[in-house]
Amino acid sequence: MTILAISGLIRPMLESSLPEGLDVRWFMTHEQALDAVAEAEIGWFDMNDQQAMAETLRAAKKLKWLNSIYAGLDFLPMDVLIERGITVTNGAGINAITIAEYVVMGMLNIAKGYRDVVRAQDRHEWLTDSPGKRELAGSKALLLGYGAIGQLIKPRLEAFDVEVQVVRRSGGEGVIGPDQWRARLGEFDWVILAVPATPETEGMIGAAELAAMRSDTVIVNIARGSVIDQPALVTALEKRAIGGAFLDVTTPEPLPADHPLWSLDNAHITMHLSGRAQDKMFLRSGQRFLANLDNYLNGRPLAPIFDPAKGY
Repeated sequence: MTILAISGLIRPMLESSLPEGLDVRWFMTHEQALDAVAEAEIGWFDMNDQQAMAETLRAAKKLKWLNSIYAGLDFLPMDVLIERGITVTNGAGINAITIAEYVVMGMLNIAKGYRDVVRAQDRHEWLTDSPGKRELAGSKALLLGYGAIGQLIKPRLEAFDVEVQVVRRSGGEGVIGPDQWRARLGEFDWVILAVPATPETEGMIGAAELAAMRSDTVIVNIARGSVIDQPALVTALEKRAIGGAFLDVTTPEPLPADHPLWSLDNAHITMHLSGRAQDKMFLRSGQRFLANLDNYLNGRPLAPIFDPAKGY
């Protein structure tokens, strides 16, 4: 009998739809998870505590398939996944729609100075002019990363008449390769980061890249905080060497209360909420898991596959 170890948080959505003949071991705590995964062939044990999730993976000595709602799994021990030959399906695309919408919201917020409009309302002050005078139409955006999220960002921005230039590792027609985009940074009004967190992308935006941008360029980061050299970004924002930054992700998270990013008027911090700004995440994840479970039990391929050797 196939043994599954699954978080009890998803139980109300899954239990009635699971096929018969499975040994499902539900858990609610980390301690229960460690016990549940000991004999499990299939595991879905997402936790807010990433260290606890990594420890649970190490305890799952018989695991063959790990499912996760997370798209980025860089916090897990990749060596364990590789050594044990565990098939991993991740949450790539589950939150792509809401994150793409968040990018558009952030760009419009900065372009129109909407944060200052909200603050004026809090003060009961009637503004006589707009604090933001930029238009998205006619601007140019450099989009680094063209996975599930990037592929939804591009058409949404194009609907606002933004010219979007894609950077994609695998290349393709009309895209810039990974060795070409740095030389063109000065061309863009917006630099949008939607890349996976890998050793290759860590610190990909550093002091040199920031210096190559225009003084009105705005960075939008919905990838991982680690893809930007954060001290270099703080310096660039303090000196107004760039126009601003819309940061859904930071290093570390949560950002300490005394961190200088909080106080910079050209930095917008959104506390890694972009993927949570919707109510369909668990529904989509449950439906995907059930489809993959049917495929697994019948010897068919699973998707989307996370490759621990690549980190995405």
